[in-house]
Amino acid sequence: MNVFIIIQARMTSTRLPGKVMLPLCNKTVLEMMLERLSVYKTNIIIATTNDDTQQPIVELCQSLNIKYYEGDTNHVLSRYYEAAVKHGAQEGDIIVRCTSDCPLIDPKVVQSVIDFYQEQNFDYASAAASTGFPRGLDTEVFGFTLLKEAFFNAEKDYEKEHVTPYIYKSHPEKFKIGRFINEPNASKYRITLDEQADYLAIQEIYKQFSCSTTFNLSELLSVLESNPHIYELNKQIEQKKLNS
Repeated sequence: MNVFIIIQARMTSTRLPGKVMLPLCNKTVLEMMLERLSVYKTNIIIATTNDDTQQPIVELCQSLNIKYYEGDTNHVLSRYYEAAVKHGAQEGDIIVRCTSDCPLIDPKVVQSVIDFYQEQNFDYASAAASTGFPRGLDTEVFGFTLLKEAFFNAEKDYEKEHVTPYIYKSHPEKFKIGRFINEPNASKYRITLDEQADYLAIQEIYKQFSCSTTFNLSELLSVLESNPHIYELNKQIEQKKLNS
């Protein structure tokens, strides 16, 4: 059994184009995320696009010796499935879904969700704002077998664009779904990157850590609680709703 951490990344974000390649601590947003997840380097695949905008992402992957795949820009489910297949995923393997707008992702949270998924024998497990985490630590875990099923059976646009709604939105009665809870609830904090205000907040967080990438969730929350001005920077931004 192998674990594949697939991170979707594109240059064509509508609200903040090129956001994953914005400068952050003399590197880029995507590079800082990869540094946060460096313990999983050999497990990571960057699932980028094939729309002729992706070259900066491809070049970064090549320079860091990170596996990557170039696939459909809008059919992200196909991009995930094809990335997994290209890099050798098989029945019984585990897929971890992360997104490249989360440069503060915590590798210990990722591992905890993987453990939770395996120990409880779930079909799908997640940590997200809906389970008490700051938005920006989002992690989803499911089997390659389930990814394959979703790829071959998804019909609705939202199922294809967002990868996992086929599981938890369209067919929740069919699968054993686990929600990895964080207590106390810290979901009011927004540390994902969608708009310029998010970028300012993330820059400020890394400034508080002197650009270190080794801090954990507890230390991150301590910084957020001690510096309420960071929360104020982007608290007004609303997360895009899932179109159904």
